[in-house]
Amino acid sequence: MFYLLTASLKKIILFFWKLGLFFHILITVYLPKTKTSIKVFFGGARKGDFGGPLVKIKRLSKHFNENFCFYNIVYLISNASYFKLFSLKLIRSKNIPIILNQNGVFYPGWYKKDFNKKNKEMSHAYHLANYVFWQSNFCKKSADIFLGERTGPGEILFNAVDLDIFKPKIKKNKNKFIFLITGKINNSLKYRVTSAIKGLNYAIKKGLSAELLIAGVIERSAMNDISKMITHYKLENKIKYIGPYNQKDAPKIYQKANAYIMLKYLDPCPNTVIEAMACGLPILYSNSGGLTELVDKKCGVGLPVDEDWNIDHKVPSTEEIGEGMIEIYDKCDIMGKNSRIAAIRKFDLKKWIERHKFIFDKYLEK
Repeated sequence: MFYLLTASLKKIILFFWKLGLFFHILITVYLPKTKTSIKVFFGGARKGDFGGPLVKIKRLSKHFNENFCFYNIVYLISNASYFKLFSLKLIRSKNIPIILNQNGVFYPGWYKKDFNKKNKEMSHAYHLANYVFWQSNFCKKSADIFLGERTGPGEILFNAVDLDIFKPKIKKNKNKFIFLITGKINNSLKYRVTSAIKGLNYAIKKGLSAELLIAGVIERSAMNDISKMITHYKLENKIKYIGPYNQKDAPKIYQKANAYIMLKYLDPCPNTVIEAMACGLPILYSNSGGLTELVDKKCGVGLPVDEDWNIDHKVPSTEEIGEGMIEIYDKCDIMGKNSRIAAIRKFDLKKWIERHKFIFDKYLEK
């Protein structure tokens, strides 16, 4: 998996990938274009089963087949964009619309290298795009702060999910109450799991009968620390790690659980939370970033943390997490129903695709 490659090998692969895209753009922008139908080029972003950008491209490509040569729309994702400024200007000069899906930015707290340089690179597409889909109001706010305020048009469009696939399980056993954590967990994100383990230990001592299920890719060093913590608290029989999964298996994993935990700090618009809500899970979450827009008190328990761009993360106290777990347990039925209702209202993939088609058609008519 690309995620598990060494940093130096990733740099080499990305260099040649960007170089290839550069020559690809030089050649293809001069090929004849047609405006009779939507022909999208995803700018080198890959599709896949795990990870926000990969899943997003996979969902889009089912409805808009990618055209590598005779495209008339370029669709870019901010955290999987490989175009240099010259390429973007060349595309615009040929009147090919650029539609940008804007996610998060680089900020000093978590990106310890030159975050200004990375944001400057990201800002090129942000300001040159004909239209921007911000994944949340938080994405727009953070982009305007770190990339510069945009003058061009755009709208807030949350990520979406297929509600016919991601749906609640009819019956669940509350006598075996399971909290779920999913995603890519590297060393910098292990706090998502370790803080939940501490909270679970607190809640169990307060009388809660619950377990924790973890699914996804966990970096080896992070896994070592997580395992040590599980042993320290003697929770070996209460916590289970089932490893990586793909989109096909994802609904079954959510359906195993009674509630979902997302304690990532300043997350712009996590797909996993949307998938969990679609499956009828109440959410225990860090009340920060875009999460405040996805979940409300009817669908889960938000744990307050201050917004600070200069630190890597903030997590609620162990007591707050544990008490939140207990509250989720007590209100899980009604919160779970409300999560599904909210998902139908805000995260329907059909509406998401329709909105993309509307914008694509609009710019092809110009």
